[in-house]
Amino acid sequence: MKRIEILTERLCLKPLGSKYLETVNAYAMDYENSKYMCRLPNESVEETVTFLAGVDAEWAKEEPAFYEFAILYHNEHIGAVGIYFENGIGELGWIVNKNYWRNGFAYEAAKALVSYFKEYMGTTHFIAHCDTENVASYKVMEKLGMTKTGEYGGRRNRAVLEDSFECQYEMRV
Repeated sequence: MKRIEILTERLCLKPLGSKYLETVNAYAMDYENSKYMCRLPNESVEETVTFLAGVDAEWAKEEPAFYEFAILYHNEHIGAVGIYFENGIGELGWIVNKNYWRNGFAYEAAKALVSYFKEYMGTTHFIAHCDTENVASYKVMEKLGMTKTGEYGGRRNRAVLEDSFECQYEMRV
């Protein structure tokens, strides 16, 4: 697969991979940063290594099933944004290091991904999920033009002991 690089006004999105181990691990092992994530926080650096090895392997495929990008701001890795495909639908996801919250970076990165995958891959149907308590994420979804299409129980975030609820947002472009 050719390496995709997406530029926005403030950000550069580059393929995420093992070279970002230290910075991914900083937010992936941080409880506050990842409390609304299903698969985070990581309990060890080895979990981050395994995740990034899988990302590297996916980028090496001719036709990846998913694309994970590092979000770079002034050449500093501040988070990640990704798109996973199933039945032609692109599922968006993002995480931003808490030191960079409330600056519009998740929105800017996700918007760039939607634009890129619509233009170059023909993707027109996008979804995203988040914990119902994760106001910042569902505000990003709404700003992208997504509409809430469901709310489900039974979501288990790794860092908490009780089930919570999940929102699904969707849009066609």
